[in-house]
Amino acid sequence: MFTKLFKKKEETPKMIELKAHMSGNIVPLEDVPDPVFAEKMMGDGLAIEPTEGKVVAPVKGEIVQVFPTKHAVGIKTSNGVEVLIHIGLETVAMNGEGFKAHVSAGEKVNVGDVLLTFDLDLVKQKAKSIVTPLIITNTEVMTNIEKPFCSGKVDASEETILVVTVN
Repeated sequence: MFTKLFKKKEETPKMIELKAHMSGNIVPLEDVPDPVFAEKMMGDGLAIEPTEGKVVAPVKGEIVQVFPTKHAVGIKTSNGVEVLIHIGLETVAMNGEGFKAHVSAGEKVNVGDVLLTFDLDLVKQKAKSIVTPLIITNTEVMTNIEKPFCSGKVDASEETILVVTVN
């Protein structure tokens, strides 16, 4: 009886680790050839220049949006961090050509689950860049963001690329 009365409330984690959202080479956000990302107008994070056409979940959470053109996806974590993954630059103009969504809004995902796949060669041909930013869009909930990798090669869902601490 007392265990029910004094059951410990589950606490929401204050710190989350985000794994690499794809395999490739790390690109600091400031070096992304688009001012919206480079100047952190949408939020903070980093980017990867992919070596394959697959995006995986960098964190456990819920899919909040898959863009109709399938070039971007949004995830919300249990502690309220909102993550945007945007494949390439100016890929919205491709109108979904070469992109495939493997998830939809409302689905729960775990680290490493495949979110989107895309034709990397087609994106190289038709987009401004293949660099793929991962952005924390609601930076107001963060108290700190660490970026363990500033450069180098990472493998999808293996390396921790961001550590976010929230209020």
